[in-house]
Amino acid sequence: MTTHEIGPRLVDGRLMYNRAVRVDDPRSWLFVSGHEARDDDGAIAHRGDMAGQMRLTLQRLGETVAEGGMTMADVVQIRIATTDLAACTSRYDVLMDGLAAVGCRPASLLAEVSALSDPDMLIEIEAVAVR
Repeated sequence: MTTHEIGPRLVDGRLMYNRAVRVDDPRSWLFVSGHEARDDDGAIAHRGDMAGQMRLTLQRLGETVAEGGMTMADVVQIRIATTDLAACTSRYDVLMDGLAAVGCRPASLLAEVSALSDPDMLIEIEAVAVR
């Protein structure tokens, strides 16, 4: 399998997102449901802390991707929903750095929504991985 990045958008030399990612000859697909910043007991962690929720959400997403037999470098698309677009964009470096650290260079969507499934959630991320 090979991937081709189309229209990468950079900020200060770092990848913010790709407008598209073409995948040639994939063997496996992994569709990952929305993930959030839940602690080991299932409660929302880092209430009111966008950066903290971003980090834990990426960690949980990575755990699920690994359980599916892939790595975050195999993720080709993410969709991010947030209840506070201003707070999310002001801390977007946390997401960019977290994704870069694991070799993840996806096409992406960032959208503000009126609510998520728990009122303490600030962000939710779903993904598609291919190998």
